Amino acid sequence: MVPPPTPSEPSIRRRPARRWIAAAAAGTALVAGGAWTATAVVGVPDPVTLTALAVIEPSAVGTWFPSRTVPAPAEARALPFRPRPILDRVDWKGKAVPLGSMLEATRTNAFLVVQNDVLVHEWYRSGAGPATLFPSWSVAKSIVSLLVGSALSRGKLSETDRVSDLLPELRNAAVFGQITVRNLLDMTSGLAVPENYDPRRPLTGTAGMYLTRDITAFVRDHAHLAFRPGSEGRYRSIDTEVLGLILARVESKPLADLLSERIWKPMGAQAAATWNLDRPGGVEKAFCCINATARDFARLGLLVADRGRAGAAAIIPARWIERISTPARRAVDGWQYSAQWWHAPGGDDDDISAIGVYGQYVYVNRVTGTVVVKLSDYGAEQDETETLAVMQAIAADLGAKRP
Repeated sequence: MVPPPTPSEPSIRRRPARRWIAAAAAGTALVAGGAWTATAVVGVPDPVTLTALAVIEPSAVGTWFPSRTVPAPAEARALPFRPRPILDRVDWKGKAVPLGSMLEATRTNAFLVVQNDVLVHEWYRSGAGPATLFPSWSVAKSIVSLLVGSALSRGKLSETDRVSDLLPELRNAAVFGQITVRNLLDMTSGLAVPENYDPRRPLTGTAGMYLTRDITAFVRDHAHLAFRPGSEGRYRSIDTEVLGLILARVESKPLADLLSERIWKPMGAQAAATWNLDRPGGVEKAFCCINATARDFARLGLLVADRGRAGAAAIIPARWIERISTPARRAVDGWQYSAQWWHAPGGDDDDISAIGVYGQYVYVNRVTGTVVVKLSDYGAEQDETETLAVMQAIAADLGAKRP
């Protein structure tokens, strides 16, 4: 676990590393010998899957879990590609380096820059391209937020609703009766499911929720509080998973279907996505695991940059875009945060990001109309502040050159 910043350090996000692949590797060791029977008993994927998860790149995990399709519209919304120069040298590790060197150093798989609904820069590593589906990891949390905003606008939900009223099957009203939808959105629930990926305890914390074949039971069985709901902000993936369970309940449909109906088709996605499940036909992993093209992640960013609109269509209420753009009362692990979206150091209320482990970013700067998508196989949470500073510099440079 990373220690908290000392008083002399700037206030930056310090979340414990979410070592997904290390946890899976440890799970392999745990069940070695007992193999198929052992994995069935503890309710995790089979030994072949666990072994694969221990060695493959994070960008390749999407096909190793069951999934539900997120259908795309019959015709995609145009995202014209008109290349133009972007910042070619950036500050990295105290030096001015070519942007390409920074992308290589951070093991980037796709890097897209969009300004004013035009794709001005697009790059992929060898073997990937516009049709490749990349895993979102925790970028999915920010997408769940947009679905919550849609549900709120249609009266399906209120931020003051309590979890125990919405999901009585979770049973522990003493815990879930204290937690509101707002607490879940702003990561202030207090639920004691750590983001700790200690390889000696591979089936606990978020690693256990990632591997379980029964997410609802996992949530029900981990109804413990680390602090009073609303009293502080602490990054917890279980908060988003509970939001996902709530959305599926109040909307009476799976999250993948809801995403297709409310966002994917209306925004004009170019390709069907997938959303990984806990088991075949089961529950979406709301806290992670949407697999989509880089261009469609860019379209999601444009949806936020354009205040919830895709062309003439109003998809997400403008007031929800203001909600995610306005920092919540409690910082989360040293960073400003609001409704599942990050506010990076050095930015402002028009400078927000969806961030996923291993270097997944959808950066949005509403002032300059810029969206930057970076999808990677980098360290768990490595150099996030520095990476966002590069994106901020690119947006500022484009804004200065805007006609």
